[in-house]
Amino acid sequence: MSLDPTTFAALLSTVRRFVRERLVPIENQVAEFGSIPEAIIRQMRELGLYGLSIPESYGGLGLNMEEEVRVVFELGYTSPAFRSAVGTNIGIGSQAIVIDGTEEQRHHYLPRLASGELVGSFALTEPDAGSDALALKTRARRDGDHYVLNGTKRYITNAPVAGLFTVLAKTGNLEGASSISCFLVDANTAGLVLGKPDKKMGQAGL
Repeated sequence: MSLDPTTFAALLSTVRRFVRERLVPIENQVAEFGSIPEAIIRQMRELGLYGLSIPESYGGLGLNMEEEVRVVFELGYTSPAFRSAVGTNIGIGSQAIVIDGTEEQRHHYLPRLASGELVGSFALTEPDAGSDALALKTRARRDGDHYVLNGTKRYITNAPVAGLFTVLAKTGNLEGASSISCFLVDANTAGLVLGKPDKKMGQAGL
């Protein structure tokens, strides 16, 4: 679903002004201190930037692909840290739920992802496998009504601030793509441990 042209033009104009007047002036501050001020995060939430692609029925703006790309282009005018702050929520952090989640999962997670109350993160990459899903070492073992996951992930965007991880793991003895399953793991799940954040070249602030 897309917005009517007048409404979308107003959104684009608002985001463009926000980027130039609020984000660009604090680029150096974000790079120096390694985080985006909470007041700015709150304003990004109020603008709907965390829910650009999430359907309106779940609290998002429901933009189509072209509209989403045009808004993200505006965010590209400033430090990539700002785009990263919202990027997983509108992309890989929510779309698995939008496309293949149960209705219970959609109603539970998507409104909070769309509002920015909950930050999503996508856990595919591993130390030995990189982003090659077929080479994953992380395993998921069925234990009654639950699964127990064992493995190590790396370079997981937004991990330090995420409340929800979409984790890819291998299940059973199947081969190829059929062996890979997707799990929604709350950040407070027992046994989930975060490592020290990597210092990235070319991006500072998140």
